[in-house]
Amino acid sequence: MDSYQIEPIGHISSPYKQKFAIPRQPRLVPQAKAKLLFCQNFNREEFVRGIDEFTHLWLLFRFHETADKGYSALVRPPRLGGNEKKGVFATRATFRPNGIGMSAVKLEGIEYKNGQLALLLSGIDLLDGTPIVDIKPYLPYSDAMPDACAGFADTRPETHMTVSFSEQADEFIAAQTTYPELRDFIANVLKQDPRPAYKKQKQETQFYGMTLFDFNIRWQVDESHNHVIEITKQ
Repeated sequence: MDSYQIEPIGHISSPYKQKFAIPRQPRLVPQAKAKLLFCQNFNREEFVRGIDEFTHLWLLFRFHETADKGYSALVRPPRLGGNEKKGVFATRATFRPNGIGMSAVKLEGIEYKNGQLALLLSGIDLLDGTPIVDIKPYLPYSDAMPDACAGFADTRPETHMTVSFSEQADEFIAAQTTYPELRDFIANVLKQDPRPAYKKQKQETQFYGMTLFDFNIRWQVDESHNHVIEITKQ
C-alpha cells in the first residue's frame, strides 16, 4: 500500500485548551472564536487571495492528541449515550485510521500582523494547537443538501441544560474586558452538557472544571442545571 506524508499548513489558536468541553460539532457555540495561524511555508497572502468572498470554510485537520492511540473499527457515539457501538466510518469519532477530521466554520476575516498571516474564525470545535492540513471554501449549492438523512444524528443536539453564575463569576466576567462575549461563551459551552455519557445518568451533584482561554472555570451540575461556581485566571 502507498503511504503519504502530509505537512500542516497552519495551526489553530483556540480558547479550548483541553478536549473536555469542546462541542462535538462545529457552530454549536457561535462565540467560540479562533485564529488559524499559517506555517512559514504558507505564510503569504497569495495563498488566501479571494478567500474573503466566502462566508464559511471547510477545515481538514489532524486529531493530534489521539492519533497516536490508534483506531478502532467500532466506537460508542456520545449521541447514543455511549451505550451502542457503530462502525467508525459511520461516525465522526476521533479514533480513525488516519486521524483526519473536518469542520465547517465561519470566516470572520483575514489578519496580517507582525508578519503573521491568520484567518479569523468562529463557531469552531477545535483544540488549541490543532494542525490544519487543508482549507476548502464551503459551497452552499453543492455542500448543503436539505433532503439528506443523518441517521442517529439527524437533528441538532438538545440538552435542555440551564446555566447560572455565582456572584464571584459574574464579577470576574464584568471586570475583564478582553472577551466581551465570555459569559455567553461559557453558558453555551455548558448548555452542550460536556459530561461523559455515563455521568449524565447520575442524579447526585457533580463538580467539574475546565480551561477556556486562560481562565479556570469551576461549576456544578444538579440534574439539568449548571451553576458556575468560580472563574479564576491561570
